[in-house]
Amino acid sequence: MSTSQLDMLIGLARDARDQAGQALASERLTEKQTLSQLDSLGRYRQEYAQRLQSAMSQGIDPASMYNYQQFLASLDAALVRARQALASQQQRVSQSQNQWRQEQQRLSSYDTLATRRAWQEQHRENKLEQKTNDDLVNSRLARHRTHSNDH
Repeated sequence: MSTSQLDMLIGLARDARDQAGQALASERLTEKQTLSQLDSLGRYRQEYAQRLQSAMSQGIDPASMYNYQQFLASLDAALVRARQALASQQQRVSQSQNQWRQEQQRLSSYDTLATRRAWQEQHRENKLEQKTNDDLVNSRLARHRTHSNDH
């Protein structure tokens, strides 16, 4: 694999990791919003139940009592749906985290390969430079001996 091919793979892996990161951030934001809605709904249900208690302590007609109970039942159903939505969203966050980790691992693998390849290239260049220097020194020594033998 050429360096340019490896660089292209690193770029693609980086893009995939960044996209997975953006998806994860979006899923976390949705999770936060879902949790906030659930909390608000829970507080509203609690307030409404307190209103019912207050109305009952002051005396309440059966029709109003029935309306309170029906509304509380609809709030309870909404809370169940909100909890289910939160659980589903938390699962999507988990899946997005796993996807991001996989993309990060792929990028790290390519980076490790590129680093290893760069080290090997540097090592090869160092050996070549050392050989060139050795050849120059040997050439000078040979010329010096030839020049010394001529005199």
